[in-house]
Amino acid sequence: MEPQITGPGRITMTAFSATVLIGGMNFIAVKFSNVELAPLFGAGTRFAAGALVFFAIARIRGMDLPRGRALAGAAIYGMLGFGLFYALRYFALLGISAGMTSVILASLPLITLVLAVLHGQERFTMRGVAGGVLALGGIAVLSLRTLGGDLPLLPLLAAVAGAFAAAEATVLVKGFPKSDPITTNAVGMAVGSVGLLLASALFQESWALPGLARTWVALAWLVAVGSVALFALFLFVIKRWTASASAYAGTLMPVVTVGMGALLLDEPVTPEVVAGGALVILGVYVGALSGMRPTARPRVPAPSAVEDEALA
Repeated sequence: MEPQITGPGRITMTAFSATVLIGGMNFIAVKFSNVELAPLFGAGTRFAAGALVFFAIARIRGMDLPRGRALAGAAIYGMLGFGLFYALRYFALLGISAGMTSVILASLPLITLVLAVLHGQERFTMRGVAGGVLALGGIAVLSLRTLGGDLPLLPLLAAVAGAFAAAEATVLVKGFPKSDPITTNAVGMAVGSVGLLLASALFQESWALPGLARTWVALAWLVAVGSVALFALFLFVIKRWTASASAYAGTLMPVVTVGMGALLLDEPVTPEVVAGGALVILGVYVGALSGMRPTARPRVPAPSAVEDEALA
């Protein structure tokens, strides 16, 4: 019988929930920004601005930047989690819907579990496998109607490859020496943005600034909330929970994305979406929450009769 795992505290779960909400809304914002901004240029600009905000916060607070292995970890985290992942995801959003792209990320927990086991961070558990399989079942149900049509192959493969890059980044950043989420993200976003902008120049993308007000609003959201707030919260969660459990944030994001996509982009909410979303949520419960018990709190002994009289 598997031992029970102590679950995350209330603050960690609150940060996890905020990560899910922000991340799900980000797919919609990216869809708006892609209207005027070339995908790699838009991603690079977003993370360059986010890195400047993080560096400014670190400077104001007098924080030291990572050094040694911590610096290497932050740089690799940036190359994979910001550079490669977002280049692939932005490209995917050009060919498939925001909901479909986010649903593919529901495979993150299973991929992360496998990678975490290979890195020696976690044990291979049937609970983790079951949760990941249920999430993949949700992906299959959600994708039935889309896969039956003309689904562009390259955007689909880009979304899947992006999920692997994000999973590896999550595992690696947990394995390197601990550093503050502010400074880790400052270095990671800087490295990722350089890679994205170099790729943008290589593919000769247009570097024109947007002209529509809604594009500026989407970009402002993606920098301030969708980058700075989101990844500060995500690293906070990773450092206090397992990598595979933290990855379920990507699994829950479709719930937010599909709802917002229906409201803002007129994307359909079909029976497959409802059934698939239910499977994804069940997978989150089985893989990340079932079998866990709340963090134990110290028990305060009841006052004795003498103490009761003294307090009377």
